[in-house]
Amino acid sequence: MPTSLDGQLVVAISSRALFDFEEENQHFEATDDRAYMRLQLERLDRAAKPGVAFSLVNKLLAFNADTPEAPRVEVVILSRNDPVSGMRVFRSAQHYGLPVQRGVFTRGESPWRYLRPLNAHLFLSTNEADVRSALS
Repeated sequence: MPTSLDGQLVVAISSRALFDFEEENQHFEATDDRAYMRLQLERLDRAAKPGVAFSLVNKLLAFNADTPEAPRVEVVILSRNDPVSGMRVFRSAQHYGLPVQRGVFTRGESPWRYLRPLNAHLFLSTNEADVRSALS
């Protein structure tokens, strides 16, 4: 039976808001996407440090503690990153005990168009242009 999102708050969050990928992003800007993916692959078993929205996400997910069989909040990764980086995001979430199970990795494409299909109510991102597009 498919999972129902009825009654849930769905929070879409960029990988850079959830985890501190600033060093990796600087590497991307100084080189190219292939070098960035290699770096993320090299660091696959190293959990990323918490990002600016990590604490908020942790607090939102705490609403699920009372009803684990019917969670009230779902966090979904919505990122411009590639699937290789996505593996690191999911492994980092697992390291910190965050129950993140869904994600969309657009490999550079603007992620805002996935908000409706994900049934997202809230979008957290460090990319101002993505937030503005989502609001439009």
